[in-house]
Amino acid sequence: MVVELAIENQRVAPAPMEVRAAAATWDGKRLTQWACSQGAHGARDGLAAALGLAKEDVRTITPDVGGGFGAKNGVYPEEILVGWAAKKLGYPVRWTETRSENMLGMGHGRGQRQIAKMGGTRDGRITAYRLEVLQDSGAYACIGAVLPIMTRMMTGGVYDIANIEYNSYSLVTNTTPMEAYRGAGRPEATAAIERTLEVFAQACGMDSTEVRRKNYIKPSAFPLTTAMGAAYDSGEYEKALDMALTASGYQALRAEQKARRDRGDVVQLGIGVASYVETTNPMGSGEYGAVEITNDGGAIVRTGSSSHGQGHHTSWAMIVSQKTGIPMDKIEFRFGDTDDIERGNGTGGSRSLQVGGTAAQMAAENVIEIARQKAADLLEAAPEDVVLDAATGAFHVVGSPRPSKTWAEIAIASPVALFAEADFTPEGATFPFGTHVSVVEVDTETGSVAIVRHIACDDAGTILNPLIVDGQVHGGVAQGIAQALLEEVRYDDGGNPITSNLADYAFISAAELPSFERVPMETPTPRNPLGAKGIGEAGTIGATPAVHNAVIDAVHHLGVQHIDMPCTANRVWAALQSVR
Repeated sequence: MVVELAIENQRVAPAPMEVRAAAATWDGKRLTQWACSQGAHGARDGLAAALGLAKEDVRTITPDVGGGFGAKNGVYPEEILVGWAAKKLGYPVRWTETRSENMLGMGHGRGQRQIAKMGGTRDGRITAYRLEVLQDSGAYACIGAVLPIMTRMMTGGVYDIANIEYNSYSLVTNTTPMEAYRGAGRPEATAAIERTLEVFAQACGMDSTEVRRKNYIKPSAFPLTTAMGAAYDSGEYEKALDMALTASGYQALRAEQKARRDRGDVVQLGIGVASYVETTNPMGSGEYGAVEITNDGGAIVRTGSSSHGQGHHTSWAMIVSQKTGIPMDKIEFRFGDTDDIERGNGTGGSRSLQVGGTAAQMAAENVIEIARQKAADLLEAAPEDVVLDAATGAFHVVGSPRPSKTWAEIAIASPVALFAEADFTPEGATFPFGTHVSVVEVDTETGSVAIVRHIACDDAGTILNPLIVDGQVHGGVAQGIAQALLEEVRYDDGGNPITSNLADYAFISAAELPSFERVPMETPTPRNPLGAKGIGEAGTIGATPAVHNAVIDAVHHLGVQHIDMPCTANRVWAALQSVR
């Protein structure tokens, strides 16, 4: 049994609500530039290299940045020009782009044309899978040459497939260059295999959930290295499927779908499922953290990671508070200034908590050890006999809570600042996973699609703050649904862009989205002390194929085999007309 499918994973625009902006000053010796970037140190290094300056002669500040999604990594030519102009003219220069400039000049995402072929037995066992990718890189093949590598790594997804083949070609086109948009190659891999599996299951005459169940990698197999070289850490893929199906009431949904089909209703129900595994911090890079105790008994936590909507202020304060006993409201969070933060690798690839958070925790542990030594002197005790009560934030001798010394007392008595730093580099990437179930209604007369429900079971290892995780999943799911139904960057036959603003580009809003249902699940990773995996891109990866599958499932019984994304009303209507 062999099935083959051509899949268009269309070009999309990151479209952050805050467009790119920059400001720069030159004092005759040193450049200071405010950058709309996901990493102050990376932006500094790029500016220094482009302008022929030493790194120490450039200060980069990245204040609160309104969305990045990967596209605000590094520096763009316009931002380099701001620094060059300030240096050349000797007075401050600033620049803010328009929305149309953002849509045309900021890097785009996705842009893969995929040919997928899947083979197996008629009882649903997958034995071979082949994926060929044509990557639209845009006019300059920088990231566009790398994205297919990320797709290759995750080609086999959550499945135990004996034979996998992957080929890719990056093509230079007369279009906006590609960037690492939320997921960066991993959503494309999931979209390919999850859509192809649906077609394979249909050919076998089986429910696709049973085909998934039959082919999942078993929990006992971890850790393992896949045929594509991905070193998976941990996973319970069937458990995530079961939890998502239970939360959705899957059997009842199928019964409702059958009833509508039997009645010949105009509005048909579609149920889409997608299971995924992705890699976070894919390059296995490290991060810097530091903790400084202030004389009032508070703390300053510094990180090389960059915060632009992920809740770093809360998460880092939680980590330091849990270790030190210092109340969260007395912990100041600092990031994004190369004069204040010695080094850092910024934010991208859902890496922040697992590496930056771990570095902050290690720095907190280091500053505790320094303070314990000083508390021992004040208490006239041996250092090994002094402990920190994290509940009260006070140091005392073992077994004798009184007398004790507070953080403030130790800081005031110390001739130098209580300060400690740490760098954490993990042994490798982590691999979050999950299953999404999407329920849609399709009007067979107009082709319009409405999302009725979306259930997401995303396992990102140990969860530090459930509310922040919910927010990250919700944002990712919204972007994933948007790609499945609405978003597409388009050019006319002459190569002219025709989606250059939000009037032409179908940007999703709350009006098109349901209240998402998140099913919590935690499978810790052994690759960092927190047990945390990334969560920022998970929602995007699971949502797109789940919604895509749901739309086609709603009209499959009418003869529709496939619809390319985005599944707009016009495309769905045209597909229905073609089989009538």
